[in-house]
Parts: sequence; structure tokens; C-alpha cells
Amino acid sequence: MAVMLKLACVLLACTVVVSPYAAEGAITCGTVVSKMTPCISYLTGGALPPSCCAGFKSLVAAAKTTPDRQAACNCLKSAAGGIPGINFGNAAALPASVVLASLTSSAPPPTAPSMVQ
Repeated sequence: MAVMLKLACVLLACTVVVSPYAAEGAITCGTVVSKMTPCISYLTGGALPPSCCAGFKSLVAAAKTTPDRQAACNCLKSAAGGIPGINFGNAAALPASVVLASLTSSAPPPTAPSMVQ
């Protein structure tokens, strides 16, 4: 289970790397939680709601720096412990699912951890 959560964080970070957005300021755990709350139904086995995609993209935009991405990953790891029934396969697939749902990405997320900065 811990491996899947780490994979989900790596995929989130990878997605952030290929998404050049402009955002300023440090990201807070409150911001991460508020952006990802619409995804709880998907993460527990439900359908992917459009509000989850919007929140995920907003989180990607907010997590511009490496420290921001690390803070977001740590927050996601912490928050996941308090949500019963998380499907970690869905968590790991969330970045790709959002890209497929929105069809707005011009490039697929990288899969090599070495690409995370």
C-alpha cells in the first residue's frame, strides 16, 4: 500500500514537471486538501468527476517549485491515511486519468522518476 502511495506522489510530481504553469507562493496542506477533496469519490472507487480534474490541474499549477511539489506529496501521504477505502491503483492513475478526461495535454506525463525536479 505504501508503494502505491509513493507511486501516486511520483506521478503527481511527474505531471507537475511537464505542466508549465505560473503560480506564486508556497503551497499549504490546506490548499492541497481543498484542491483534491473533489477526487475522494474517484480515489475510493467511483467515477472521475470534472471537479476532480479541475482541482488536480489547479494543484499542478500551484505546485510550481520542487519544495511545493514535495510539500504537496507529503500532504497527500498524510491525508490518505485518514480516508478509509482508498484505491491506491486509482490514486496512481489519477494524473493520467485527468489528462485523458480533459484531452488538454500536449504531452503524456513522464514515467521516469529521474525526470522529477
